Amino acid sequence: MTIVRRTSQPQIKKSLPGKLLDFWFKNLLIARLIAIIAIINFGVVLFDLSYLALRDFWLQGTVTIGNFKIGPIEREGTKLKVLPDVANEFITQYDVIKGVVPDRDTAAYLQTVEQLKNSLCGSESASLEEQKLPEGNIKKPPAQTISCSQDIINKNLETPEVEKLLEELRNRSVDMIDTNPFELANKTGTLEKIKNKMREREKLENQEDSSKQAFREFWSSEYLKKQQPIEEITFFDEEIRPLIETNYYRPIGENGDFVDYFGLIDFPFFVVIFVDFLGRSLYISRQHTGVSWLDGMLWRWYDLLFFLPIFRWIRIVPLTVRLNQTHLIDLKKIQKQASQGFVAGIAGDVTEVVVLQIINQIQALVEEGEIRKMLSSSASQQYIDLNNTNETVEITLLVAKTLIYEVLPKIKPDVEEFLKYNIEKAVKSNPAYQGISHFPGVERLQTNISNELAIRIYQVLLDTLNSLLEKDPVFDELIEKIAMNFSKTMTSEIQTKQSIDRLESLLTDLLEEIKVNYVQRLSVEDVEKILEETRALKTVTQSQTLN
Repeated sequence: MTIVRRTSQPQIKKSLPGKLLDFWFKNLLIARLIAIIAIINFGVVLFDLSYLALRDFWLQGTVTIGNFKIGPIEREGTKLKVLPDVANEFITQYDVIKGVVPDRDTAAYLQTVEQLKNSLCGSESASLEEQKLPEGNIKKPPAQTISCSQDIINKNLETPEVEKLLEELRNRSVDMIDTNPFELANKTGTLEKIKNKMREREKLENQEDSSKQAFREFWSSEYLKKQQPIEEITFFDEEIRPLIETNYYRPIGENGDFVDYFGLIDFPFFVVIFVDFLGRSLYISRQHTGVSWLDGMLWRWYDLLFFLPIFRWIRIVPLTVRLNQTHLIDLKKIQKQASQGFVAGIAGDVTEVVVLQIINQIQALVEEGEIRKMLSSSASQQYIDLNNTNETVEITLLVAKTLIYEVLPKIKPDVEEFLKYNIEKAVKSNPAYQGISHFPGVERLQTNISNELAIRIYQVLLDTLNSLLEKDPVFDELIEKIAMNFSKTMTSEIQTKQSIDRLESLLTDLLEEIKVNYVQRLSVEDVEKILEETRALKTVTQSQTLN
């Protein structure tokens, strides 16, 4: 056989773009930098996806602890301020990105309340026209505390200006309940909270338990005179106003969806990741023969999930892969546990199905008479020999030569010692030897004879085996004749109708019993125990490798 040596290919000098590709995509620090950029992007995506759901928290910076409602049992809980006002104002600037603007109706409602406060204290109130933005959206007015005395408030309650503002608030309250301006922001539940709080506040005077009637009574000069006006206005500012402030409006764009400018924030991240993706795909195509640039892109199919315009949360998949590739996280243990759990879940079922399928196929072959075909004379004629060599004979000769020429000579001392011991044991147990063993020199003679016999017996055995391997045409012909006659006679006897029918019946029954008694046990066998043994073997192997 001619051995062809592979000659090393000449080194091709890489161009500057090729060197840049090698530097960029073989550098672990750069890969980690891209992964960190992907982490930041995913954090921004999560913030964007959760912003509207958490906007009440970003707006007010408070959390309620211990609140619950079980049927008629309700507990309001304790409100805690966890974010400073500066943080609230900064974070809620994100309203611009989501297209969030104050709702006209609820913002005007709160402005009217502020005007009422100013009128109750006799100060000049700012007009609504002065508080409008250029695009016509009404600003959310800051809540102001009442700093005048009770006497001044009671005196001003009788003025036409205050009565007009109270009437406007009653009308706006009824309109708010009828039109539900909270619906667009998916905050109808907030309106229900407002209505419930007003019902509870006016429960004694409102026999019909109507939220509209509760608002009408609350915003009346008679009620405010009878109660403490400062206390009632404070109740509104602390309980009702924060709920109304959470309402907002989102305009609809020309595409039929809500206005959303998140793409402006996401675009720089998109460009960086996309350029890195194209470069890595090109690098893969240059490193592997027969791999095109498109194939390289498909090679990194998980990165394509990063560029989906919808379901942006799915970016966790390429992000996780990148973090694992850059060794910022280690997923080997997770992969190991996941694969073992998967194996434990299906191993029993798969094993049972596979083994049953094999046995069923064997049964079908037996029932179709394949054994008869194999034993027929035509079967031997149909056998295809690919290399004109009897592999069975050659394998037998190879094993025999190894045994005779290599193994037996190396164990000769041990075998001779074994034979010597058995010969001495046989001689000493003979009554004739026992009668003459007391004579001088007999025991030494017996030892010498035993040694000689052991050596001669082993040598005869080796010579006999060696002679069997020598080329002897007559010997080979006799052996082949015996084998052929034995095979022919055995096949002929088995092919009798009674024997072959009995053989097929026994084989079919045996396979059925195997399925019932053994295969079904495979499905209930403790696969976890097998996996535990596998883990133990791996641990032992690793410890031996380290040692």
